Amino acid sequence: MEIFKKMTILSLEQATTLPYLTYRLAQDGMNVIRLEHPIYGDPNRMVGENYLKEERMNTYYLCINAGKRAVTLNLAEEKGKDILKELIAKLHVDIFATNQLPRNYVKLGIDYETLKGIKPDIIWLSITGFGPDSNEAAYEPILEARSGLMDLTGEKDGDPQSLGIPLADMGTSEHAYGLLMKALLLREKTGQGSRIDMSMLESSASWLTVPITLTATFNQKITRHGNTHQFFAPVSVFKTKNGYVYMAVGNDRQWKAMVSLPLFKSLDKPEYEKNEGKINDVENLNKAISEILSTVTSEELIELFNQIGLPVSKINDIPAVLQDPLIKRRLLKSKDPESGLELTLPPPPFVTPFLRESDSTLTFPPRFGEHNGEIYSDILGYSEDDLSVFKEKGII
Repeated sequence: MEIFKKMTILSLEQATTLPYLTYRLAQDGMNVIRLEHPIYGDPNRMVGENYLKEERMNTYYLCINAGKRAVTLNLAEEKGKDILKELIAKLHVDIFATNQLPRNYVKLGIDYETLKGIKPDIIWLSITGFGPDSNEAAYEPILEARSGLMDLTGEKDGDPQSLGIPLADMGTSEHAYGLLMKALLLREKTGQGSRIDMSMLESSASWLTVPITLTATFNQKITRHGNTHQFFAPVSVFKTKNGYVYMAVGNDRQWKAMVSLPLFKSLDKPEYEKNEGKINDVENLNKAISEILSTVTSEELIELFNQIGLPVSKINDIPAVLQDPLIKRRLLKSKDPESGLELTLPPPPFVTPFLRESDSTLTFPPRFGEHNGEIYSDILGYSEDDLSVFKEKGII
């Protein structure tokens, strides 16, 4: 949409949660400018392999920062605060975002009231571990642990496990994305800006729909249960003659279709007609299915299930995911004009008009302070001598 191309987001960001959100906004075509401290910068720039042999451009950082620009600014300095005010005004910033701790808002001059005074209709977003009233430090695994996500993950009799992806980070990003769209709609209709305070803990706990309701209301014990679903059967990982599949037979009609196949005829028993009966005997049922599946390949089972419309999949590793035709056609690209390195990036959740126009290509993740000259000189009007002085004084 053309309207997104006219929007600017200034983001004092580091780590994963906020950078992933602004990466999503860049896919809409927004002008995303990441703001970093001139000495410390984003610690994630130094994580992973230094493939490019450049400082602060390590591989971990490259994954979620394509499509952005980057400037450095020291907001602890008064001149830094003045420059921020100029940026807000002259860039006509639509959204200001930060994942600083709340105690730093006023100290750095990034609090909502200050920025609202410069641009009354600004949309101000913060992402913190535990909300605006807490200054506790937080990282993804801490949120998984505190929110209960970790207790729900792992084998039934094993230790709690961390998730395979950082859901506390990226889930919060997605929730924030939706709230920003609501705020933009509100501003379009009323002219009003918004303040949005995102708590990663609240975001993470909001995914616990069944666990919280069944625990608090019905006093049920909900905890990790490995690969086998707690409420539906047969829904689990099964070993075939040549690999592993995940089978998800989620209702009694699907079960009837499954046992109508000659391969599973031996399981067509009255006690298994209803899901309750299968759940009550799930260990024996899974054992019987495993014995049957040891006689067929994953491909043979998938073909049988596809013929009658039952959900099943091989358990793909990441190289196999990349070869999935439905994924492969949606992968994004980003090419470095300096080194020639072309990044392959994951598919977007939705192919936006901007991505269609750009042939699914985003600009390369910005180098540290790469756009200082462009933004501070071309837009704010500072001379090269000014920038040299600012750099000497640690302002940029």
